[in-house]
Amino acid sequence: MSEVILVVDDDKANLMLAQKILGGTYRIAAANSGAVAFKYLEKNKPDLILLDINMPEMSGFEAMEKLKMDERYSSIPVVFLTADKSVETETKCFQVGAVDFVGKPFVPDILISRVKRTLELEKYRSNLEDIVKDQTKQLEERSKRISEIQNHVIVGMANLIESRDGSTGKHVKNTQIYVRMIVNELKRLGYFSESLDDEYMENICKAAPLHDIGKIKVPDSILQKPGRLTEEEFMEMKRHTEYSIDIIKDIIGDVEDEKYVKIASDIALYHHERWDGTGYPKGLAAEQIPLCARIMAVADVFDALYEERCYKSPIRPAGKVLEILEKGKSTQFDPIIVDVFVSLEQDLKELLGE
Repeated sequence: MSEVILVVDDDKANLMLAQKILGGTYRIAAANSGAVAFKYLEKNKPDLILLDINMPEMSGFEAMEKLKMDERYSSIPVVFLTADKSVETETKCFQVGAVDFVGKPFVPDILISRVKRTLELEKYRSNLEDIVKDQTKQLEERSKRISEIQNHVIVGMANLIESRDGSTGKHVKNTQIYVRMIVNELKRLGYFSESLDDEYMENICKAAPLHDIGKIKVPDSILQKPGRLTEEEFMEMKRHTEYSIDIIKDIIGDVEDEKYVKIASDIALYHHERWDGTGYPKGLAAEQIPLCARIMAVADVFDALYEERCYKSPIRPAGKVLEILEKGKSTQFDPIIVDVFVSLEQDLKELLGE
């Protein structure tokens, strides 16, 4: 089907001439004013508009401004028609967004060639946009797939590490769920709004499985010891937080976003810090501890208490664990984060099947 060209000119003779010159190749729609043209455009979208500049009531420049302000019409290419061939008029034509202009009276060969060239360029531009959109979509899908594979590898690695200390692998999944519950509720209640944007929240949840990645360097004899650790053994256990930094840098430093790597590193390094400054490895206190690590600390301890470990029996039900967390407010944990997590008790019970 041939392209549709809307010719807008207040001179009936020019409309008839345009029909005669172009009608054999294209379908022509005619409008003798800007108002009539816009009425036509309400139900139709031509491939090209030939627009006279000097018209009563609404000039071509005024019509062009209106076209560009409406997204329904802004992409339609416009060629101005004018008897004024001055440099100023020509310059203004292009400044307001026309792709070309044709002088009047019409010279058939020139009009035909300008229209043909404009439509060919528009078709090329449209095809190019489609190619770019298609390739962009493919890249986004590929990037998403790579990200999913990376996440599976990270979670799988974290599960292997957790299994070394007698965990079932549920710890990685559980803590990630608890972290997401906490950040969503903090966001809903308006806490830490200066930090908790969508990107930060997603990065915390994505990085949560890496919080104990440094345990890969801790000997099995310490990780799997059923009894109390000696002071020397405990010192080695505590080093897993610092071991994490180089490991995270090695496995994701070159393939992940810098903000995500920073959050993953902060979680791994600081999730054993305490609100009162008596934690490790740096002895940070209160808001010196990164928010992501303060959130991770609550989720980590809840799961460590609630689930069985090689060195302890599980503490049940969830309400009893939450009471322990409450006792640690303002000493071990950020009080706001504990309060928010405790407020989710009913959701936790449903999640845990209690």
